Amino acid sequence: MGYLSGKTAIVTGAAQGLGKAFAERLALEGANVAICDIQGDVLKVGAALEALGHGALARQFDITSRTDCETFVADTSARFGGIHILVNNAALWRSTPVTDPWDKALKDFDDVMNVNVKAVMVMSRLAVPHMIAAGGGEIVNISTDYVLPARRDGVNAPDTDLYNASKWALNGLTDAAAQALAGDNIRVNNLAMGPTDTAMLRALFYPGGKLEHLGGPDGPPAEITAGFMDPADIAALMIDLFKDGRTGENIGVWAGYPIELGPRKRWDVRMRERADFTGQPLREYGPPPWDDAPEPVWHLAVGRPDGA
Repeated sequence: MGYLSGKTAIVTGAAQGLGKAFAERLALEGANVAICDIQGDVLKVGAALEALGHGALARQFDITSRTDCETFVADTSARFGGIHILVNNAALWRSTPVTDPWDKALKDFDDVMNVNVKAVMVMSRLAVPHMIAAGGGEIVNISTDYVLPARRDGVNAPDTDLYNASKWALNGLTDAAAQALAGDNIRVNNLAMGPTDTAMLRALFYPGGKLEHLGGPDGPPAEITAGFMDPADIAALMIDLFKDGRTGENIGVWAGYPIELGPRKRWDVRMRERADFTGQPLREYGPPPWDDAPEPVWHLAVGRPDGA
């Protein structure tokens, strides 16, 4: 019997990369898994899961379609008898400099926000009634280390304003949902990770990609991919998150650092990390010498030491 035997999980954007790794790990833990993606390869992933003897449902559709989302969630519940886990993994990245032509900027805004924010809201609201009926559940939103203090170059680059804004928006959705659903035994968290070995990231290094100057015809060189995190390790961290039981947090995962949950954060800093990564309020620990602080810190204080 696996840890999640008898449970049913939904994973969006599961045709490849992180979504595929999440689906495989959930199945390994014994869960029935329903997956969707706009790419047809999601059907192959579903067939592979079924071939291993796992309950699987795979659908190809655009996650921005409300009707398709409603049908998918309803069919998942009908087939497996409920829904206990939702992994909002589907995402869209585009280069969006603020100097873009007006029409492109408006289209990019709609496209990025519809996938990265609206679809998360829609899928979560569709799944929550099923989780309440089941006595509890887990919602995991896939975010980025862009919303945390930087531990690497290239975080929140100048041409990523819309993608970055969409991931900051997840903070609001996650924090509010975690509070609203705590009484229903439903936990809501973000996995906020750095560079992970996915097709979306690798594409940036091919000709025509944002980082083509670092790559080439074969994509990123080995010395760069060696620094990427393995999607399977992120999927394992997700299972650790379920077992831990915390809610309403950004779980920071930085390339080159241990892939682990870390200590639980106080309620007043749980959606972000302090600039020294301790996650502790300044009132108790006092401000360190912040002359070289990577960001201002007074707005994180719970009462200023000078009484102001």
